[in-house]
Amino acid sequence: MIRLGAGRLERIVAVGAHCDDIAIGAGGTLLAMCLARPGLRVDALVLSGGGTEREQEERAALAAFCPGAELRLTVLKLPDGRMTARWDEAKAAVEELRERTDPELVLAPRTADAHQDHRGLAQLVPTAFRDHLVLGYEIVKWDGDLGRPSAYQPLPPEIAERKVGLLQEHYPSQRHRSWYDREAFLGLARIRGIECHARYAEAFDVTKLTLDLGE
Repeated sequence: MIRLGAGRLERIVAVGAHCDDIAIGAGGTLLAMCLARPGLRVDALVLSGGGTEREQEERAALAAFCPGAELRLTVLKLPDGRMTARWDEAKAAVEELRERTDPELVLAPRTADAHQDHRGLAQLVPTAFRDHLVLGYEIVKWDGDLGRPSAYQPLPPEIAERKVGLLQEHYPSQRHRSWYDREAFLGLARIRGIECHARYAEAFDVTKLTLDLGE
């Protein structure tokens, strides 16, 4: 399996349409990066859930997923399932985020995600982060929209297990969902691990990538 590193990471951005999107799609990757790089700055933006119990869940969860990091989280109040009707506000939020940070890596939803909120946010990200590496994370759900990812982050078993434990611990409001369980999260991680010769992994779409193979 070909491996490419992102170089020295000092700042990253993570965006989600809903509280728990980032943790489901890239929680293991966040854990691995923050444990390896104490002091990493993480600017996170979530478009919905502000002022509710979901914001409280998100703040506690991302603090746990980003140990030792300088976490800056913004949670807005856009309506769940109707964010495309508030396009201007979502776009302004993404552009404001870009103005206050210049990250080496952006974690965002996949542009092919079947959920309109995820897909809309994914389409906004490259309009603001034009010269950045953007990894599009996947979210397992009822829609059955999982695709064929092009990039993988292998996860040691202890990181994969820790991710699942944190999801169960910090998002009690989601436990009633039929797919929100240990088997689903670890099952997908195991499949993605098979695809990259690892035990577990998180997978991402990469829509554009510049290589520098001359040095």
